[in-house]
Amino acid sequence: MDQESKYLHAKERIAEIRKFYKGLMSYIVIISLLAGLNYYIDEWNYPWFLWAAFGWGIALAFQAARAFVINPFFGRDWEERKIKEFMQKEDQKARWE
Repeated sequence: MDQESKYLHAKERIAEIRKFYKGLMSYIVIISLLAGLNYYIDEWNYPWFLWAAFGWGIALAFQAARAFVINPFFGRDWEERKIKEFMQKEDQKARWE
């Protein structure tokens, strides 16, 4: 991998991390506002804001996994390994033909 492609890869990762942190800040602010509104309306007799927190939290967890490359099964390394594996298989087929 040359320097330019390393730089572009690092820049993409930083953009993903920045996007995650912006989403996290939005999550904290909006869920806090919803919790305050929920308390104001019915003093948490029914904490409906948790539904929004749970749903958005799942989406945020997937975004974090992507930003911090937590997915070991299908990450970029996996893709590169599979590409090399398929290229080697094609080379072996070409030798036998």
